[in-house]
Amino acid sequence: MCGIVGYVGHREAEPILVEGLRRLEYRGYDSAGVATLTGPHLHLRKRAGRIADLASYLSDKPAPGCQGISHTRWATHGPANDRNAHPHLSSDGTIAVVHNGVIENYATLRKQLKEEGILFKSDTDTEVIAHLIQQHFEGDLVEAVRKVLGLLKGTYGLAVLSTQQSDLIVGARLGSPLVLGIGDEENFLASDPSALLGCTQRVVYVQDGQMCVLRRDSWHLLDANQTRIDATIHEIDWEPGDAEKGEFEHHMLKEIYEQPEAIENALRGRLSDEDASAHFGGLNLDARQLRRAERFIFTACGTSYHAALVGEFLFEEFARIPVEVEYASELRYRNPPMERNTIVLAITQSGETADTLAALRECKRKGHHTLALCNVVGSTIAREADGGVYLHAGPEIGVASTKAFSNQVAVLTMLALYMGRLRHMSSLQGARMIKEIRNIPAVIRRTLDCHDQVKRIAERYHHVSNMLYLGRQYLFPCALEGALKLKEISYIHAEGYPAAEMKHGPIALVDENTPSVFLIPSGGVVDKVMSNLEEIKARGGPVIAIAPEGDEELAQHIMGLADEVIFVPQVPDYLQPLVAAVPLQLLAYHIALLRGCDVDKPRNLAKSVTVE
Repeated sequence: MCGIVGYVGHREAEPILVEGLRRLEYRGYDSAGVATLTGPHLHLRKRAGRIADLASYLSDKPAPGCQGISHTRWATHGPANDRNAHPHLSSDGTIAVVHNGVIENYATLRKQLKEEGILFKSDTDTEVIAHLIQQHFEGDLVEAVRKVLGLLKGTYGLAVLSTQQSDLIVGARLGSPLVLGIGDEENFLASDPSALLGCTQRVVYVQDGQMCVLRRDSWHLLDANQTRIDATIHEIDWEPGDAEKGEFEHHMLKEIYEQPEAIENALRGRLSDEDASAHFGGLNLDARQLRRAERFIFTACGTSYHAALVGEFLFEEFARIPVEVEYASELRYRNPPMERNTIVLAITQSGETADTLAALRECKRKGHHTLALCNVVGSTIAREADGGVYLHAGPEIGVASTKAFSNQVAVLTMLALYMGRLRHMSSLQGARMIKEIRNIPAVIRRTLDCHDQVKRIAERYHHVSNMLYLGRQYLFPCALEGALKLKEISYIHAEGYPAAEMKHGPIALVDENTPSVFLIPSGGVVDKVMSNLEEIKARGGPVIAIAPEGDEELAQHIMGLADEVIFVPQVPDYLQPLVAAVPLQLLAYHIALLRGCDVDKPRNLAKSVTVE
């Protein structure tokens, strides 16, 4: 969940390390630090708080040297303070370590080290690694790290320096992402390729169980037996400007506005008029295998879980195949009965989510075909799934996901079309869906015109403590997603429900200080939803309605009941989540802004959840 950046080369390391950490701020953190080397001298600088606090400290007390490691920490063991910030040193000050992940047996190791006279300076699990490497160091840092890895239980992405071998950085990975960047007479290490934008576009993804050794003019990968292994060099296709805010005040707002273009990128080359279907290059399952599928299980966490719920409606309506949606954190520890011809689809933005990866691995272990929807090329889940589809949403920096959610839904829509055409759907229906799907980016551009109205509504309701989000069928997952967005960045308690379930408990919360956001469908259950809306109004609850334009009678009815109405373009039921998500995202954004919250980096949250 935290960030690692390492550098060895001909330039001063400190500015490269700090800039790399800035590019990883979106991942979530509570402290930051760097360690650099000048020959045998190690310079340690770390501070709780933001990277700006570390940068201010470094301006007064620089960290010289052309080699170093750095880290942003998201607290797991011990509070967020200076002494728990990374890097951590061995007791003799010769070894510096930064670490992502969780060492599950750290308490046992810590007790053993204390009995041997080691004094600990932090509450972290990471510090045990530094002391153990010191104990096993006999002139070869790579061998010392290899020995210590065999003692650790849990997950790690590591970067290690030694004053006694000041020409190299050693990295290791198990369950926590690590990427090696290749430069000209300089090399880099990072937990995320976005940290390397502007430094290099050539990267190698370190895989589980591998170590990497970086020097100024060389690099190589090792397996657990210290045997050198071949590596594939990838080209990062993001530009540095892709991860900048540009003219926007926040990354989140920029990414909301990028949704039309992001969806266009997801659709590009995947819709076939000739076949009245969609095409995907990376599924690695032929038509016969897909036709034999008796059930799909979608597994995901957070926002991706809500996209999966939309996908359940899509697959069952258009492909006529049963779908179950499972929280990955639950599926990894369950043993549900699964038919032999069940396909498991993991949905993730980062491709590194620990629970989703574990669920995917468990299903693969049991012999099921696995597919993945993810946004990050070369990520662990993308590599380990049998096949999959990239989202092509571009870098998403804001912690609260927006365009990745939309692209997940767009790709699931195309997959449902593809599966439907394989099984029973007519070419006429397929052709109609293609036309409707292609029109969605333009529709979302029109939907963004509601921005000023949403901002005014936020000014009216930003002071509240609770909100309800209500929708039915395709719009129920959208209600869940709207509530999550508000919780994530404004810290207002919000809940999403199927509109008809409101009277089975949540209606007890309704009062004049609890607004309800109603997502009004354009399909067959609109009258039912309007009845639910009237029940809220009868109890004095404020109502914000998001409704389709074009039906004058419905519009008059809604405006006669709701306190606020946001009209959005009318689209078929199955595309409504893509349109309704936009005002929900903008509402959360503006409420958070008015409450003085850090929109892009909400408290306690991380962009990529790589620990359990």
